[in-house]
Amino acid sequence: MRFDLVDLRLFLHVIDTGSITAGSKLSHLALASASARIRGMEGALGVPLLERLRAGVKPTKAGLAVAHHARLVLQQIERMHGEIADYAGGLAGRVRLLSNTAAITDYLPQALADFLNTHPAIDVDLEERPSHVIASQLLDQVADLGIVADSADISSLESRPFRRDHLVLVVPQGSGFGRQRQTSFAQALAHDFVGLGEDSALQQHLALQAGRLGLRMRTRIRLRSFDAVCRMVEAGVGVAVVPAVAAERHAGAGTLRLLKLSDSWADRQLLICARRFEQLSVPAIRLVEALCAPAPAATGKKPKR
Repeated sequence: MRFDLVDLRLFLHVIDTGSITAGSKLSHLALASASARIRGMEGALGVPLLERLRAGVKPTKAGLAVAHHARLVLQQIERMHGEIADYAGGLAGRVRLLSNTAAITDYLPQALADFLNTHPAIDVDLEERPSHVIASQLLDQVADLGIVADSADISSLESRPFRRDHLVLVVPQGSGFGRQRQTSFAQALAHDFVGLGEDSALQQHLALQAGRLGLRMRTRIRLRSFDAVCRMVEAGVGVAVVPAVAAERHAGAGTLRLLKLSDSWADRQLLICARRFEQLSVPAIRLVEALCAPAPAATGKKPKR
């Protein structure tokens, strides 16, 4: 039984994408070659690794076992490369990072830019996911690191503090909230909403919270950024739930109000998580160290209006 690293990477790409075609593209292989490699793995093991479906493929139980060990093998090789490169003075590698919407929009851009500029030979694969999905995928070793809200079940993971994050309700001036400074999400659901796309981790989180209340969000329009959401709220289209740090950028013009949400899940700690920090590759450890460093202090200067 002989598998090379190309086989293992290909198989993981196929599992992660649910498609041999997509997996072959990520592996930079022709489809025929990728299919032959997968069949060769199945022949060597004497058991099917993939269930072929009309809409793609999914792993069999044996396939899940192979994927688990393939991730371990590749992580160890990447860790070895990182350590050797570190000794040579040129740390190199790739880190797979999953993040929820708040972190990926408002907290990670500058932190990752600083890290990538300091470590030019380390690349980061960054993808957005809801917090509960990130926790599950870290356990399945789909990624090295994840940034989640503390409302997610991370009892089987290790975690470190990243940032505090507060979700607020933004409403147009003159809305039906009077002089309220605080409201509940249940009360807010009586109004029309402006939201992000359905694939947004935050939007999925809000839909989940509404479902737990037995209610539904009436979303009139979906946009791609918090900036666009806030502008639409200013125009009177509806209300929206966004991170306070994003809302405060738009509140100065006087056409937008911020209401504190009384729900416990709206005031949260963002955490950086891993299955085991000690098992991470050296590049991933360096990224954790950079992200967990204290955020730069504010200058105290007010932004120009």
